[in-house]
Amino acid sequence: MKRLLVLALWLLALPAQAALEVFATGPEWAALAKEIGGERVNAWSATHGLQDVHRIEARPSLIARARRADLVIATGAELEVGWLPVVQRESGNAAIQPGKTGYFEAAAYVRMLDVPKAVDRIHGDVHAAGNPHFVTDARVYLKIGEALAARLAALDPANAAAYQAGYRAFAEKWRAALARWETQAKPLQGVPVVVQHDAFVYLEDWLGLKRVATLEPKPGIEPGAAHLQEVLAGLAARPARMVLRPAYQHDAPSRWISERARLPVVTLPLTVGGTAEAKDLYTLFDDTIARLLAALKP
Repeated sequence: MKRLLVLALWLLALPAQAALEVFATGPEWAALAKEIGGERVNAWSATHGLQDVHRIEARPSLIARARRADLVIATGAELEVGWLPVVQRESGNAAIQPGKTGYFEAAAYVRMLDVPKAVDRIHGDVHAAGNPHFVTDARVYLKIGEALAARLAALDPANAAAYQAGYRAFAEKWRAALARWETQAKPLQGVPVVVQHDAFVYLEDWLGLKRVATLEPKPGIEPGAAHLQEVLAGLAARPARMVLRPAYQHDAPSRWISERARLPVVTLPLTVGGTAEAKDLYTLFDDTIARLLAALKP
């Protein structure tokens, strides 16, 4: 009996199995990993909600984080092409390289929009795989979440059932939230909008918004006075109800159009933390829809 008691105490004293270290390129992926994995994952985001993920430096702190990561979750579609490959290479971590189990690209599970017929930098910041800003469509998180749960299970087979259960619980809550958001957003169907940056194509597709103008002459290219004048003139024939601006971009072009066309500017969070209200995946879309609906009010 004494031996059994000593053995039980020894087993209890053993450290718990370490959580999977997840390196996410954006807050939305860190949040999704936590929704599915709970305490079994330690998810950390390389960026915050007010950063442009296109333009991040491969800092030593990111490389150090990647060095000890079990899994990298990236948006993909070349969104992080300017810095993530450097971080992966310099980390020396063979497990998180492209093609390995420890590297996960969300874009692989999304129907991509705006896929160009040809890629040439004279057309601006275009992506060969399509527009990478699909995080604005709440529907994509179901397929991505399902695939992510399978990947977590592959990395941690002992807890595979827990990851699958975590995904099922998330999917049930998310489907209920989707139904609520889509009901709330019905007044937005067909509403004409101007966008500052080509970051809302998936949001438009999901909610039925109708884009009539883009302030950037080409993706990622700042608009000059002449282009803004052209957009303003075009709005006389194709009027809009609001101007949409990503929270991470400066607001000068949107304010210019807003003041002259008398349109409200709607600053939208593209990810968790993009606004004070967008504290998690659910409040991200709560806040997005609330801001859009508020702009319709006279």
